[in-house]
Amino acid sequence: MMRAVLYASVIALVCSLIGTPMAVKFFARRGYGQEIREDGPQTHQVKRGTPTMGGTVVVLSTLIGYFVTKLATGKWPTDSALLVLFLMTGLGAVGFVDDFIKIFKQRSLGLRAKAKLVGQSIVTVAFAVLVLHFPNSMGLTPASDHVSFLYDIGWLGLGPVLFVVFAYLLIAGWSNAVNLTDGLDGLATGASVMAFSAYVVIGVWQYGQSCGSSPSKGCYEVRDPLDLAIVAASLMGACFGFLWWNAAPAKIYMGDTGSLALGGAFAGLAICSRTELLAVIIGGLFLLEMFSVIIQVGYFKASKGKRVFKMAPLHHHFEMLGWPEVNVVIRFWIIAGLCVALSLGVFYGGFAATK
Repeated sequence: MMRAVLYASVIALVCSLIGTPMAVKFFARRGYGQEIREDGPQTHQVKRGTPTMGGTVVVLSTLIGYFVTKLATGKWPTDSALLVLFLMTGLGAVGFVDDFIKIFKQRSLGLRAKAKLVGQSIVTVAFAVLVLHFPNSMGLTPASDHVSFLYDIGWLGLGPVLFVVFAYLLIAGWSNAVNLTDGLDGLATGASVMAFSAYVVIGVWQYGQSCGSSPSKGCYEVRDPLDLAIVAASLMGACFGFLWWNAAPAKIYMGDTGSLALGGAFAGLAICSRTELLAVIIGGLFLLEMFSVIIQVGYFKASKGKRVFKMAPLHHHFEMLGWPEVNVVIRFWIIAGLCVALSLGVFYGGFAATK
């Protein structure tokens, strides 16, 4: 059990550590550099031209980590894991097109909003429909049409149609939240390492207390918890390796390719592990960043030009106050770590309370 999780994390880590500097050279030779907002902190202008689209390395390292682990352990991939990887790769592909257009057109905006929405919608709806199929011998599908916290909430059954809508909003929200967080060197990558490490712990624990292997009070009716832990371990390892090169001063950025893929993977793990509401705590930093933008835009329109923050997302507000970028990143990492620690405490506390 733990051997497979270890294999996945180490293989993805090594692939990402070796693959990222290769990507830096490849993208730099072709001039695939980052465009910087003119209205952002002026200290960021020196980053113009830094290679981007590094998320391709994260996605590929995750896939290699997972599938090589399956080969090494002689186990077939499960439907739950394949669907999460499909969601990650599909959204990563949308982000890749977005990044490529930014580079090709030499502008800070890539895909038009409508085209980007269509691409995200196709991948997201396909995932949401498919996760309610493929029952195993116990009749469990990769996801449930109930809203879940630590377990399915019995009175919050949505039915297939409303579940697809719910899953769409969830995936769109998380992918955009991670995308907004990806504004400082290493910020989104480091926070993602912590978030995916939480899902490694959750998946391993659910596997040990699965209703399929040890039916008892408080057991988890999750279809493939161990394989979800392996996916999370691959993601964690890939992000760790990328962080080595993405930390300040960043040699490469993940771009929308990485941020949309990681946000989608996070949402997919939450849906398939049946912890959609617990994910609100796990990814607390991502939500903080997203809501800072919502508040800023809403207040700006309502007050006809006034602002709550000096700049949104929130990390830029502290930069505009004079905080050094590294200080902002480290302090936001601390917030992300506290959110993960709190979520694991709530997760275990909920299990203990059922005993």
